[in-house]
Amino acid sequence: MNKTVFIKNINVSDRRFELGNGAGSDAIHTTPIYAYAVCKLKTDGNIEGIGLAFTLGTGNNLVCEAIKYLARHVEGKEINELMANFGETYKAMAEDPNFRWLGPHKGVVHLALASVVNACYDLWAKSRDLPLWKLLLELSPEEIVNTLDLSYLEEILMRDEAIAMLTETAKTKSKREGILEIGYPGYDTSIGWFNYSDEKVKDNIKKAMDLGFDAMKLKVGSKDPERDIRRAHLVRDTAGDAATIMLDVNQQWNLPQAIYMGNELKKMNPFWIEEPTHPDDLFAHIKLAKEISPVKLALGEHVPNKIIFKNFIQSGCMSFNQVDAVRVGGISEFLTISLMSKKFNIPVVPHVGDMGQIHQHMVLYNHIGIGHEALFLEHIPHLNKYFRHPVIIKEGVYQIPENPGMSADLIE
Repeated sequence: MNKTVFIKNINVSDRRFELGNGAGSDAIHTTPIYAYAVCKLKTDGNIEGIGLAFTLGTGNNLVCEAIKYLARHVEGKEINELMANFGETYKAMAEDPNFRWLGPHKGVVHLALASVVNACYDLWAKSRDLPLWKLLLELSPEEIVNTLDLSYLEEILMRDEAIAMLTETAKTKSKREGILEIGYPGYDTSIGWFNYSDEKVKDNIKKAMDLGFDAMKLKVGSKDPERDIRRAHLVRDTAGDAATIMLDVNQQWNLPQAIYMGNELKKMNPFWIEEPTHPDDLFAHIKLAKEISPVKLALGEHVPNKIIFKNFIQSGCMSFNQVDAVRVGGISEFLTISLMSKKFNIPVVPHVGDMGQIHQHMVLYNHIGIGHEALFLEHIPHLNKYFRHPVIIKEGVYQIPENPGMSADLIE
C-alpha cells in the first residue's frame, strides 16, 4: 500500500571527503577531494528523501545553493502524486527561466537538478518500502515513461515507442531475473590511480584478483606517452591475457595524440579507451573511432544531458555508454538516455562517481527492465564507510541492495 507522504521542507548540505595517498587521482585531478551536494527532502512522516550530486570539492557550495532554489518546485508536494507525472515537474525544473540561462541542461544548475531529482526517486521508493531497483521494476511501462521528459528527442524516441519498448522487454523479464540470485559483476578502478607507483599498481592488481575481480581500469593521460604505454603493458603482464583491462584518459589527449596512443595501446588489447579527448568534441570522437578500430571508445562521464548523448549515440563512435545519474539530471534523465542507448544497441556501463551506491540500482533495472546486457559496474571503495547502507562486494560481484530507497543515505 502506498503511504501518503508530503514534502514539508528541504535541507541542503555540503559534504567533502579528503582521500590522500594518491587515491582518486587521474591525469587532471591530482589531489581530488570527493564531495557530495546533498538534497534532503524532509517529510511529514518518519522518512526522508536523499539525493546526491558528485563534485571534486571546490565549487560544491555553488551546487548546494542551486539545489535550494530548484527544490522549491517539489516542496509541499505529496510524493506519489508528484511522481505520477514527474516528467512535467522535471521539465519545469530543467527549463526554469531564472536558471536556464546558466545552462541550459549543464554545469552547476544541472548537477543541482540531479540532486533534487534523485531525492524524489529515493523518497518515492522509501514511501513504498522498496529498494529503488525493485520499485522501478514494479512500475508499468506507462508509469516509468510518465517520469521522463522526452522533449527534443521526438525524431528518435517518442512516448509511444518508449512504452512499446518497455512493454516488449517485460515479456522476457523473468529470463533476466537470475541476476538477483548471483549479483551484478563489478570491475576495479582503484588498482591504477594516476599517482600510484608501478609497484603499488602491481600489488593492487594482485589484491583485486584475490578479491575476485577479473576486470580493472588504469588511469592514463600522462604528459609522457611512454609512461602510459609502459604502465598499460605492466597491467596486462601482471593481470594476464584473460583479464579485462580498460584505460581511462580523463580527456587529456588532443586528436592527433589520441590517434597515435590508441594505435600504440592496441598492442596490450584494451577492452576500451575511456574519455580520450575533449568530451564535447563529437567529430574528433567519430574520426578517432575509425582510426583506432577495433579498439572501442567508452564515453559519457562528462556528457551532461540527453541531447548531447543523442548526438553521440547516433554518431556510431560510442561503443559503451557511461551515463552518470549524478552528472545528468538524475534518475529521470538517466532512464531516458538508457532507453535511447538500448534502441541503438549500445551497452550502458555507468560512470560511478557516487561510489556505486545509486548505480547498483540502475544497472539492475537496466538489465531486467530494459534488457541491457549485464556487463559490469565500476567499483570505487573510498567512501563506503560514510554510507548508512554501503555497497557490498563479494568475489568481485555487487550484492543485491535490499534496503528501501537508492542507498544514498550518508552517516551524519
